[in-house]
Amino acid sequence: MKRLIEIFRSPRREGMYLYVDKQQGFVDVPEPLLKQFGEPHSAMTLLLTPERKLARADASAVLESIEANGFYLQMPPTVGEGDDEPG
Repeated sequence: MKRLIEIFRSPRREGMYLYVDKQQGFVDVPEPLLKQFGEPHSAMTLLLTPERKLARADASAVLESIEANGFYLQMPPTVGEGDDEPG
């Protein structure tokens, strides 16, 4: 499965991104989520395949979520996520 998606960043929360099908746009994104997200700013458009490497998301999970829900929401990293420091 491959899909042309557009990724939007939230102006309200650093590191929050919304992935949607380029053709469908925000049709299936719930209104309360869009209000919390803020005015979406386009970050990029790409052809996504399950094998594609993404910085902080699993491409297969993104595709599955868009197929099932019409969108994928990437939340900001939690404190300590990605730290190389031993715990």
